Amino acid sequence: QVQLVESGGGLVQAGGSLRLSCAASGGTSSSYTTGWFRQAPGKERDFVAAISRTSGSTDYGDSVKGRFTISRDNAKNTVNLQMNSLKPEDTAVYYCAASRRGFYNYYAAQTYDYWGQGTQVTVSS
Repeated sequence: QVQLVESGGGLVQAGGSLRLSCAASGGTSSSYTTGWFRQAPGKERDFVAAISRTSGSTDYGDSVKGRFTISRDNAKNTVNLQMNSLKPEDTAVYYCAASRRGFYNYYAAQTYDYWGQGTQVTVSS
């Protein structure tokens, strides 16, 4: 059973950048479709980005397109989320998740089999 650990969160000013990492143990990250979700206080968990097993396909939520980039580092067994031009509305706990399924329904949280514990991202105005 794969275990996921997120890192890289923190406090940043609007317009700044952060790079989140999702490290997998107990399994090979590239064996799973991997997604990033976020949840702000009092709100539902929203889809942010996803990447296929082969890294051949990626997709993003509308609110982050053009600003965020998801990628794999197979040597480190991680999936990264580069976040640029951050906005206060990006403030949330960010979670990575892994699915044993192919690259479909990746925008739905219920698709995923494994979740990390989350990392807080706070963007100040």
